[in-house]
Amino acid sequence: MVTSEFVPLAKTGGLADMVAALSAELARMGHDVRVVMPRYYGIDIDDCEKVAGPLGVPLGFGDSWAAVYKTYSGNADVPVYLLDHEGLFGRDGIYGTRKEPDFTDNVERFTLLCRGAFQLCKSLGWIPEVIHGHDWPAALASVYLNTWERTGPFGNTGSVLTIHNLGYQGIYPKNDIHITQLDWEHYHGSGFEFFGQLNLLKAGLRNADILTTVSPTYAREIQTAEYGHQMDGLLRHRSEDLFGVLNGMDYEAWNPEDDPLIEKNYSYQTLERKAANTKALREEFGLEQDPARPVIGVVSRLADQKGFGDLCGPTHGSLYEICSDFEVDVVILGTGDSWCEEELRSLEARLPNLGVKLAFDNRLAHLVEAGSDFFLMPSRYEPCGLNQMYSLRYGTLPIVHRTGGLADTVKNLDPKTGDGTGFVFDLLTPRAIYDTVGWAVWTWYHRRDQIDGMRIRAMQQRFLWEDSAARYVELYQWAIDRRTGRVPRSW
Repeated sequence: MVTSEFVPLAKTGGLADMVAALSAELARMGHDVRVVMPRYYGIDIDDCEKVAGPLGVPLGFGDSWAAVYKTYSGNADVPVYLLDHEGLFGRDGIYGTRKEPDFTDNVERFTLLCRGAFQLCKSLGWIPEVIHGHDWPAALASVYLNTWERTGPFGNTGSVLTIHNLGYQGIYPKNDIHITQLDWEHYHGSGFEFFGQLNLLKAGLRNADILTTVSPTYAREIQTAEYGHQMDGLLRHRSEDLFGVLNGMDYEAWNPEDDPLIEKNYSYQTLERKAANTKALREEFGLEQDPARPVIGVVSRLADQKGFGDLCGPTHGSLYEICSDFEVDVVILGTGDSWCEEELRSLEARLPNLGVKLAFDNRLAHLVEAGSDFFLMPSRYEPCGLNQMYSLRYGTLPIVHRTGGLADTVKNLDPKTGDGTGFVFDLLTPRAIYDTVGWAVWTWYHRRDQIDGMRIRAMQQRFLWEDSAARYVELYQWAIDRRTGRVPRSW
């Protein structure tokens, strides 16, 4: 696994959770899985083993040298190798900071990661059958398999590249191609060229043996102009090699039956205990105690991709009308774009039934899932999503836009039969959010038997990593077969 994030060492989003969980499940299945990632200076190495000798990594017009530390992940004892280079990783931030959202030397930083992965394997005398890269920071790994490492020990190694979010592609000045030790012929021939710039993800999409996304619906969506971020043509060209594999969920960390971070544990058989969490949630957010009113929870990055433009955009968002027109309480937990944080502060001051905490707080995130009655996710696009899975497990009915993993995991209520696990809308607009929230609230007050049935059904849903890992094993074999010529390439 070549990755820029890995729980618990470094995380900005679901990528970190996915790589850690998939690696652990593959290891439990008996596979020899090893992870390589940067050693950011927020990672404590006091308990890590230092691998003997600095690692020489071809970079730019010479070599760079990195120390290597080794630690282990979780119960599966997956080895994680940390490439330590003070000049490139000895700073705050993974990809950037608030002041510098995208580091100008990211091509150099993640070239060191990808090229360093091959150098590390050689130094260990361990040649993997598959190199699995994740998102644009690891996309160069598949390019190197088709260039510098095409012959030699990696000649039969297959490559898989997982697209966690196509909206982030690693686009930099074209002259940075020299940092990769590839030339202008590769700039065009290996797929880097992107309107006169260098696009790392595009090159990875062009070179990997197998492409995956983190949900089946997202795999279909990114082949369209609406969701393809200008990569839809290439992805349609490679459609035979593109597969959607739904992420699993960590049912040990997110389990209302023994969750230590919530007020009171419960199961689908003791749902009446959920009310104690709702009371505690209202206390945390300073809301009036009224058990007759439902609570709508939100835990999210506060950004337009997550639907906040339509939810609370100044002058047109629907949140003010939702809180004003419906007998409901709303709690929002998260951080993000400054305009969104400012607007939520303003709305909270005017709306007594809106509570906002602009923070990342894992304990509160668990309490929001346990104490809310509904969970709102109006994402513009959502490659997989985890919070809707958490919500289902906690009997907190999702209200979601039908996109990506949300479409694959939440079944819309059939008001005639009561079947379903949530409330789904098709077109993302402020009005659609308002109407669907209104539908959910109306069902709460007028058809509680359907709400109760949906909760029980939702809590019994399972999205297991063992199923996802089994599918990845099949795709790994396909990658190997294509690399070795047993199955012809489609491009």
